[in-house]
Amino acid sequence: MSDDRQDEVKQSARQAALDYHEFPKPGKLEIRATKPLANGRDLARAYSPGVAEACLEIKADPSTASRYTSRGNLVGVVTNGTAVLGLGNIGALASKPVMEGKAVLFKKFANIDCFDIELNEPDPVKLAEIVCALEPTFGAINLEDIKAPDCFIVEKLCRERMKIPVFHDDQHGTAIVVGAAATNALHVAGKDFGAIKVVSTGGGAAGIACLNMLLKLGVKRENVWLCDLAGLVYHGRTEQMTDQKAAYAQGTTPATLADVIVGADLFLGLSGPGVLTADMVATMAAKPIVFALANPSPEILPDVARAAVPDAIIATGRSDFPNQVNNVLCFPFIFRGALDVGATTINSEMELAAIEAIATLTRATTSAEAAAAYAGEKLAFGPDYLIPKPFDPRLIGVVASAVARAAMETGVATRPLADIEAYRQKLDGSVFKSALIMRPVFDAARSSERRIIFAEGEDERVLRAASAILEEMTVKPILIGRPEVMIARCERFGLPIRPDRDFEIVNPESDRRYRDYWGSYHQLLERQGVTPDTARAVLRTNTTAIAAIAVQRGDADAMICGTYGQYLWHLNYVRKVLARGGNHPQGALSLMILEDGPLFVADTQVNPIPEPDQIATAAIGAARHARRFGITPKVALCSHSNFGNLESDSGRRMRQAMEILDAREVDFEYEGEMSLDAALDADLRMRIFPNSRLTGTANILIFGYTDAANVARNMLRMKAGGLEVGPILMGMGNRAHIVTPSITARGLLNVSALAAAPVSVYG
Repeated sequence: MSDDRQDEVKQSARQAALDYHEFPKPGKLEIRATKPLANGRDLARAYSPGVAEACLEIKADPSTASRYTSRGNLVGVVTNGTAVLGLGNIGALASKPVMEGKAVLFKKFANIDCFDIELNEPDPVKLAEIVCALEPTFGAINLEDIKAPDCFIVEKLCRERMKIPVFHDDQHGTAIVVGAAATNALHVAGKDFGAIKVVSTGGGAAGIACLNMLLKLGVKRENVWLCDLAGLVYHGRTEQMTDQKAAYAQGTTPATLADVIVGADLFLGLSGPGVLTADMVATMAAKPIVFALANPSPEILPDVARAAVPDAIIATGRSDFPNQVNNVLCFPFIFRGALDVGATTINSEMELAAIEAIATLTRATTSAEAAAAYAGEKLAFGPDYLIPKPFDPRLIGVVASAVARAAMETGVATRPLADIEAYRQKLDGSVFKSALIMRPVFDAARSSERRIIFAEGEDERVLRAASAILEEMTVKPILIGRPEVMIARCERFGLPIRPDRDFEIVNPESDRRYRDYWGSYHQLLERQGVTPDTARAVLRTNTTAIAAIAVQRGDADAMICGTYGQYLWHLNYVRKVLARGGNHPQGALSLMILEDGPLFVADTQVNPIPEPDQIATAAIGAARHARRFGITPKVALCSHSNFGNLESDSGRRMRQAMEILDAREVDFEYEGEMSLDAALDADLRMRIFPNSRLTGTANILIFGYTDAANVARNMLRMKAGGLEVGPILMGMGNRAHIVTPSITARGLLNVSALAAAPVSVYG
């Protein structure tokens, strides 16, 4: 790329960044009310006179501030702008975009509210006094971008005087992520903390904190060598020295980085570009670990280090190389755990718990969500994947719960949790929308040994779902596909599972059951025009038909198909093979998980214009399924007509379905026909039909046309941020489910849990 083109690209990127900060409104933060303020009554409660009640409660018992105010979920991000990463001492005002960004990360990753506070105060003692005076406002303080050694002074004074967590992220956040990365790097290299030689460059806040953390992890003090711009830190040196550097002095004579790097197992760079050379890396111990963390230009580029030593294990601070040491992997979740137990500090035990949680999570199977966010990257534990990606949604549950547990065990939690596992599940539910509502379904699935066959076994989503099934349930997955393709894709996606070892396969190209399968298909359908040749061709190429026959013959208990193709195409084969013995498709039910709660929608796929008995049957099935999720069913039969005010086709069919439900004396609330707004707005419904038998808001919507139901489902999914569980194929005795091509790996896992339930509790 020419110099002019490079300048053009840089200028374009610069302008894009500026536009991001300016539009559609300046900055990255805003304040929103959490309570309604719509009338005089609300105003009287929010402010005078009602606010006095909350004030008096807090005066009587200060701990109630976390109940009546936002303090328990509020962090102050505080800086004086004297050491902004990559920019240096730019001052408090110029640092504000960085602090706003930090606040955004807190909110995005851990749902923690923040105020960014930029202070024009260079004196560390005075700065600490200001921060301490802010204690009534915040549940915790995040110190940021304060130069060394001032940052040590500020943090020490604040921790001594304040009864809330004070955490200097430049120090401890970096140290925690480095600790997790080092733990796994040593695991890959086959080395131990107690036996390695560490050489570090950079004696600033982050560098010293990382060395302190490595000592806590087991590195021996005598095996640590610290260098800076003046060379080795040794006893008696006076140039550019601080007390923190002096604690790591080695020997009594000057030396260079090149002198001390010989035989080192771990290089820890927190200094500047080009500090480490290829020749130096070549003198390190076997399988050297190189953490070149200077930003934006590392101490050595990964390709240069690897050219010198091909098996070097490398991490940087940049996102365009593997193993980015990024503080966002820990600080939101450490604060989340600390705030939720009312911790008075963040101690070493909590930090070590975070390290172990992050390191352990990395060695587990990568989440499908992280894989989707980093498409094209191989996220499998090893030299190029030592720590999780920031967008791995499992981080909050794993790290925050580990930190909370450590806080309770060390006695710094003022509000200890009764059930740490329930807390972790709640956190998972905050990022996996389906986690909480699916819990009873997964609880049932964990004791099931049903065999579930996946028609599209070569699909990445199916492979990820199968991997998760093996981790979370006792269900036995069977995948249809070519083993060599599955193996190649598992390796590419970093999945540890392999066909025939971890799951059974049906290979359409060569399976010992092929003769039996096409024979069964022919026998079932020979009076529907299927010849032996047709049966052979279908059972060699049509994986949906293969899955259906496997279930029909008893080789599997349930099938899942539909990750590609049209729903009704798949339904055709399910009907032909499995709609027997009282089982027939009654409707497709989608559970939409929305911000204000769950909502079921039917029939989204099966019956284009359902007859009254089909509508009634769909309502009964939907109510039964709602109870499986622990939800009390409230069914609305939806139409353009409201309680007989229109003689529309859907209105007539809905009224007839009401009569059928009345005759069957069903045991759930239902009402109709009604418009959608009447179904979802109880006040409106009572105005237009005061004698409605339905109380509150409907949570099951039954439509008179699949077009209407499908539009509602997709509108909720695409525009309202609804997460779909399903579609659930009702009426098939839990023997078949047809998903849609938009389904995710987690969506497949959810449907698998549904399919794992015994037939006796599902239909």
